[in-house]
Amino acid sequence: MKKVIILFSILFSNALLVRPQSTIPVQYQQMVQTLTKQLPLEQQQEKAFTSADRLLEFAKSMLGVRYRVASRSPKKGFDCSGFVNYVFNNFGFKVPRSSRDFAASGEPRQLSDAKIGDVIVFTGTNSRSRTPGHVGIIYSIDGDEVKFIHSSSGNAKGVTISSLEEGFYKKRFMKVISIL
Repeated sequence: MKKVIILFSILFSNALLVRPQSTIPVQYQQMVQTLTKQLPLEQQQEKAFTSADRLLEFAKSMLGVRYRVASRSPKKGFDCSGFVNYVFNNFGFKVPRSSRDFAASGEPRQLSDAKIGDVIVFTGTNSRSRTPGHVGIIYSIDGDEVKFIHSSSGNAKGVTISSLEEGFYKKRFMKVISIL
């Protein structure tokens, strides 16, 4: 009986000492970004590709998760900015929660300079109102065709991959933001 109690207490104390994984603190993110900028250009591009690749694999794992207004939960569903926020936060990036805030953050890029993993910002459903209302993550660039992964309230009703050429996304396009 004493052996069982000793074994149980050892297992219980080990369980208390184990710490769950957490996101990377902001100061370490900034330090890695500073050090990465000091790398030769070839190594910077390789790191950016790896980061974007991992980010998109994670985002792709949520294809089909339903759309839900004002939500950033894979169990309940995502709105567009909730999805983008959830994906980037999973990799330790502190990013905005709303599409309006996304439009004012990061490093702006021209569509012609966009890279896989950049955030793409659109107007809301009224393309004449130039107010940010929808965001996604650039998924692929093949010549002039840009595809992005996003949580759509439209026909797809959830996390999907769309082309900038589909529907009226091209009319609604506002800007590209680099986070990585």
